Amino acid sequence: MKICRTKKDIRDTVRAFQAEGLTVGLVPTMGYLHDGHMTLVRTAKANADRVIASIFVNPTQFGDAADLDAYPRDEARDFALLEAEGVDAVFCPSVEEMYHPQKQTTVLTEDLDKVLMGALRPGHFKGVCTVVSKLFNITGADKAFFGEKDYQQLLVIKTMVRDLDIPVEVTGVPTVREVDGLAMSSRNVRLTPEDRKAALILNKALAYADYEASDGRTAVELEEQIRAFIAREPRAQLESVDVRDAATLETVDGKIAGPVVILLAARFGDVLLIDQRVADPS
Repeated sequence: MKICRTKKDIRDTVRAFQAEGLTVGLVPTMGYLHDGHMTLVRTAKANADRVIASIFVNPTQFGDAADLDAYPRDEARDFALLEAEGVDAVFCPSVEEMYHPQKQTTVLTEDLDKVLMGALRPGHFKGVCTVVSKLFNITGADKAFFGEKDYQQLLVIKTMVRDLDIPVEVTGVPTVREVDGLAMSSRNVRLTPEDRKAALILNKALAYADYEASDGRTAVELEEQIRAFIAREPRAQLESVDVRDAATLETVDGKIAGPVVILLAARFGDVLLIDQRVADPS
């Protein structure tokens, strides 16, 4: 596995693959990899001739400097996991390599940036769009793979690619969960044992909401039911509950009649976790 620290190195590596007529799949990550990331890698390997990954803890998508500092990092471990999965190259730049000191340009999906997690974490998706557009431009990969757990992020990236005519095929990969149902996340390692157990309420709430969505509820009614369900867990500090149109993230008027995405965000201690599920009452 080739380790690339510079933009030129990863760009030359990808171009060499493509010069042989091979397709290249990209798996962007912020490191501290888990089996959810490995599932993205395996999906990429099944759909592209060569696979590259990126490891970059992007400072522009963190609103809280303490959250950025606390984000777990273990480069050697990440390299070992990626190599064991047969990744061909990994791009792991410094902040200085990724961002010009006089940078002025950002990328923003205007409407999607203002709702849901965008409203909860102002500037987050601007940081995501900017760094992902840079990764697409730097690598020139043919395909890119993202987890559906970050549902709004996936829709933001797909919208950006559509609107800016970026020549990359974006694929969403279903959420990977621990045996007990907790969505895999690099943040899980920061949970105390008590909060780790309490966090299971999120997946339980989604299962409950999936069932209730087929019973003639309105989106507002379902959101209220979810809030009441999660309130049973005193360690959960609920940040947001949203039931939105699964294709557009627009609000749903009246009774739920088509696919909706149920989006949850909650803190356990100082760790913010998100989870989601698409429910289709039809």
